[in-house]
Amino acid sequence: MIFRQLFDPVSSTYTYLLGDSGEALLIDSVYEQVPRDLALLEELGLRLFATLDTHVHADHVTGAWRLRQRCGSDIALAAVVEADGPTRLLRHGERIDFGTRHLTVRATPGHTNGCLTYVLDDQSMAFTGDSLLIRGCGRTDFQQGSPEQLFASVREQILSLPDNCLLYPAHDYRGITVTSVAEERRFNPRLGGDVDIGDFTGYMNNLNLPHPKLMAVAVPANLRCGKPEGGPDPAETPDWAPLTLRFSGVWEIEPMALLEHGAAFQIVDVREAPEFIDRLGHLPGARLVPLSQLMSRIDELDRERPVVAVCRSGVRSAQASVLLSKAGFGKVANLAGGMLRWKIEGLPVASDSV
Repeated sequence: MIFRQLFDPVSSTYTYLLGDSGEALLIDSVYEQVPRDLALLEELGLRLFATLDTHVHADHVTGAWRLRQRCGSDIALAAVVEADGPTRLLRHGERIDFGTRHLTVRATPGHTNGCLTYVLDDQSMAFTGDSLLIRGCGRTDFQQGSPEQLFASVREQILSLPDNCLLYPAHDYRGITVTSVAEERRFNPRLGGDVDIGDFTGYMNNLNLPHPKLMAVAVPANLRCGKPEGGPDPAETPDWAPLTLRFSGVWEIEPMALLEHGAAFQIVDVREAPEFIDRLGHLPGARLVPLSQLMSRIDELDRERPVVAVCRSGVRSAQASVLLSKAGFGKVANLAGGMLRWKIEGLPVASDSV
């Protein structure tokens, strides 16, 4: 069997690829990482049979719909969610075949009402979503979550697996990649050891966490299995630079890619003049056109050359990218993470005046 653990650094999401006899499954795909996943499938000679989501995510948009457009793959999700778009509705105890192997579906509600855990046929590994994280678990305060349900789900459906069963979560924010049933039974501070349901519910009911930043976008999108409302066709990937399509419809370029290819582009910094020469500096060769002046100065730009928009964090430049595209510029991208990311990565900056 082929197994790969993939990572999205923006949402700290793990995506899992399982393949056997030419067929593959992807668990918890990420919309922006679909080109990566397609490339890997092609290199490994695998046909994507289905995408599985462990639950309706609140911190990223699934790549399920986008992958189906390219591969014809099934979209599998818990039936209880009542989402728009799945081609296979999953319930507890069902079996998902790929090649000569299969996963068994275990319903593990509590983080959300539609959480599922996928267990490999020989119980050597399980994919727990957010129901059980490494030394932690998912929150229980939205999407019909319930600490009582989660406690029962983890104890009865996950920690009941063999001690040596490896557990792979949907997220880890510290870079830890895997744990085991024995480890979590012993060391999980929320659900292991002598913790009882009273301890757990008391802890979970007093977390007082803010909602995920992307929740208002991600949950509705994931209830459509990642299908965008309008925006560009994801199949039409630009060939003028290595770009990533964000769910918002904005194409982004990574800092290193811009450093390598930037000589061919018009780099437009849309911050205000004082920011252009502040401690972050600006990209060598960048032209300062504040966002507030962009439309009135648009004729200063060459419509035939690609444009990369830049700002402090990538937010204003994303808006600039949208405006430029609507104005008829065919090759536009946003610098991912803006000058903050550029500076963190130690790439060259200029600080000369406008």
